[in-house]
Amino acid sequence: QLQLVESGGGLVQPGGSLTLSCAASRSSFGISTITWHRQAPGNQRELVAAIARTGAINYADSVKGRFTISRDNAKNTVYLQMNSLKPEDTAVYYCYSVLDGLWGQGTQVTVSS
Repeated sequence: QLQLVESGGGLVQPGGSLTLSCAASRSSFGISTITWHRQAPGNQRELVAAIARTGAINYADSVKGRFTISRDNAKNTVYLQMNSLKPEDTAVYYCYSVLDGLWGQGTQVTVSS
């Protein structure tokens, strides 16, 4: 069974950067659209970015120009590079495989001085 494991979260100051990784346990990961979502306390889970098998990419308006999603199918990994982080980016970040309908366990990102 496919498993997704996120990593790379942590505490960062406003204006700082983090790179999140979503690693999959099998190679079929490469044919799925992979999305990153986030959920802050008291809020609904929201879509942050998506990358299709074809490489097509979409971003939420709130992160355009600051976040970059990419994938390395040889490593079965999708990345989310986050720059110019703001306190409102604080949330648990999850990756999701559309093909498998599977979520990772999440990684906490906290942006605070």
